[in-house]
Amino acid sequence: MSEWLMLALAMAAACAVVLSITVLKQRRISADDNPHETPDVIEYMTMMVGVVYAIVLGLAIAGVWEAHNGAQDTARAEAQALHEVSERVQAYSPAAREQVRADVNSYVSYTVKTEWPSMLRTGELNDKGAELLEKVRTDLTSYQPRDDHEAQSYQPLLDQIGAADAARNTRAANAGPTMPGVVWFGLIAGALVAVGLIFTLQIRRSPRELLLAGLYSALIAFLLFLIWDFNTPFGHAVSDTAGPFSDLFSI
Repeated sequence: MSEWLMLALAMAAACAVVLSITVLKQRRISADDNPHETPDVIEYMTMMVGVVYAIVLGLAIAGVWEAHNGAQDTARAEAQALHEVSERVQAYSPAAREQVRADVNSYVSYTVKTEWPSMLRTGELNDKGAELLEKVRTDLTSYQPRDDHEAQSYQPLLDQIGAADAARNTRAANAGPTMPGVVWFGLIAGALVAVGLIFTLQIRRSPRELLLAGLYSALIAFLLFLIWDFNTPFGHAVSDTAGPFSDLFSI
């Protein structure tokens, strides 16, 4: 199921529930009920809860958005560092050059095709990827430069493989969901309270009131879906953030 379809279903379900409750509640209201008798304290509480919940939603969205952008930067840094290794190793002897490039391609291919899907499912990296990256490091550190030109390329290559390793460690640290379970409990409970309080304002069945109630509930459903979508920093599919690897390497 695509994310757009899931979003549409979530918003439609929220609207349907709120409008159904409003219509059923209206049928049970007695003829002498006065919609203007809503106590001022209830209106004040509804406003305050809405404001507080909006602040919480804003902070949650900012947090997951920042984590998502950080994940993209991490993937880009790792791919770029490995690409620099493949390019700068041109200064080495043909045998060493081909060996390093083959090991870099093996690491990238394994990362994108095997490790990345596993990371999205479990939120963790595996040891095989670390072993493949360590093999690239071993290729570089064990090589003995034959002249000054190769010697000048030696340290920059070590710096780039170190940058790739650091980016991988950052990816491992941020592979899991951003929002802890207790925050999700607060967001969902707050949504129920915020939507539930609008029924205390004695909404009628006029098109304007029904439209506003439906839009309000759909907006909250959209914001919660947005938080859920970005809660996984590296996305829900390999193509979400692994693009730099595919762009820089033929895999």
